[in-house]
Amino acid sequence: MVIHSPLVGRACKGIVKSAMRTSYSAINTYLQCPQRYKFQEVDRIRAPKGKEAIFGSLIHDTLHFMFERTPLFPTLDEVIAHFREHWPLREVFLQEEKNDPLKRAWTPEEEKAYFEDGVAMLKKFYEKNAPWNFAVVDLESRFEIVLADPKTGETHILAGIIDRIDKLSDETYEIIDYKTAKRMPSQDAINRDLQLSLYSLGLQNRWPHIKPEEIKLSLYFVKHGVKLSTQASAENTKKTQTHILKTIADIQDKIQGGKNFDPMPSILCNWCGYRPMCPAWKHLYKKQDPAIKNEADANGAINEYLGLKKNEDRLKKRMEELQAQIREYMEREGLTRVFGDEGYVSKRTQQRFEYDYQKIEALLSPLGKWQDILTADATKLRKILYEVPEDVRLVVEEARAVAKEYSVLTASLKKIKGPEDAATESPLPTEL
Repeated sequence: MVIHSPLVGRACKGIVKSAMRTSYSAINTYLQCPQRYKFQEVDRIRAPKGKEAIFGSLIHDTLHFMFERTPLFPTLDEVIAHFREHWPLREVFLQEEKNDPLKRAWTPEEEKAYFEDGVAMLKKFYEKNAPWNFAVVDLESRFEIVLADPKTGETHILAGIIDRIDKLSDETYEIIDYKTAKRMPSQDAINRDLQLSLYSLGLQNRWPHIKPEEIKLSLYFVKHGVKLSTQASAENTKKTQTHILKTIADIQDKIQGGKNFDPMPSILCNWCGYRPMCPAWKHLYKKQDPAIKNEADANGAINEYLGLKKNEDRLKKRMEELQAQIREYMEREGLTRVFGDEGYVSKRTQQRFEYDYQKIEALLSPLGKWQDILTADATKLRKILYEVPEDVRLVVEEARAVAKEYSVLTASLKKIKGPEDAATESPLPTEL
């Protein structure tokens, strides 16, 4: 079976099985927002890069330039000159504003501030990381990992690019990935970082003689001049493989079953190029269009519903009537969020599960946890799952089946500005 590029046919002893070719970036996109994954990987809709993404890419490109020339490494002035020569034209940012009316191009003052911030970051990095002091093995190192799923017999290919690989000694290596984000994660988050664990797998696949314990994994936060590191391990390697295979299985299930890739609205939406077409946002862009059938009626229902939300107990019956009207409109128009003058209404899919408690008892009894859920209470079981080993939790989750699926509407009284307000709106917060 072949379904777009993430799923590719793979022959195995005369049998063709469904397989997936994917990347860390795609897997991470799915975990952040399944709907964005569908736009990007399934529908193959190209979204223009935002200002922050362009800025980050240029920083990465400049650091690559800094280390690729050997033995005559570039001076700091040459590094800054490279950054300046490749600084994007203002038309790039004007195009982003054209694609999404809720975003606007940088003002000359903002563009100057970003450029100077980039120069400061590069100067700080150069001073602490003179290129001749490192034994760089490779830059932008491409890798592929073959992952065999023992449950399905499928073989998947996971591809990626490592920013930099250094050789620290005869037996140890360091994987370095550059980050231009303003926020730095905790050390615990670094220890559990999926990207670093995946890169460790990629290096081991490229050079099988390297053991996990011989790999140092680092994220270098260029803005702050700080490098956070952790150590690869066989245990983390196994957990990463399990996590990736489970995520791939979830994606395959949605694609092959024709299921929804539900959006997950978050602050990351501010930098998503798909927002004008996303079912969680597109109503905000089109609700002023008088040509859309029943649009005025729907907007009236949305605004009245959000107003009644303030008096929910007293007006519960009327709210249920409006919910039915809004739900019918959202399903007909393919929307998961609609926006009114007082806020917005969201529709999400919920599932209730039934568990095979006989199978779960055999798993939890040796751990002394079965007595806690003798009443076969799904709520108690979900709580206990946070306390058991990950491999046990995964098996427990496989012992469940969807008993009922339904949609619910939730309301927020937080007002969201529409495209007509973009001209007077302050710029969106940046996340480099």
